[in-house]
Amino acid sequence: MIDHENNNRGLIDTREALQLAEKAGLDLVIVSQGADAPVAKILNYGKHQYQQKKRHRQSSQPTLKEVQLRPNVGESDYSLRIDRAVEWLGKGNSVKFQIRLRGREHQHRDRATELLERVVTDLGQVGKIQSFDKRSLVVQVVPA
Repeated sequence: MIDHENNNRGLIDTREALQLAEKAGLDLVIVSQGADAPVAKILNYGKHQYQQKKRHRQSSQPTLKEVQLRPNVGESDYSLRIDRAVEWLGKGNSVKFQIRLRGREHQHRDRATELLERVVTDLGQVGKIQSFDKRSLVVQVVPA
């Protein structure tokens, strides 16, 4: 048993542990079900539940992965980025594709939009499009 000050008390009778918890004004909670003897801890059970829920919410939050491309990206680089995006979408993360234009590439925005549409068709089976902004050349894909 572990008391409310995180001191290990060793093996203690259940009645005695309950008396210690009641004296401290806290709860006796079984933290882990061990093979020989379960590990019990004296703590505030409501606070313990809240922290567990908070940890669970943080671990299950989907993250946004970002992929930046250029309009004249090579075929192998493109397929590598698509494969990585499929992997991320499979794990439950959302993916944001952004095409960067520099210098004279701004004159050929049509190539960039064609590349974005190609991304949309390639990822159509794995995810669904959340937003498609042709003006800023951004596509956000979420898992289907």
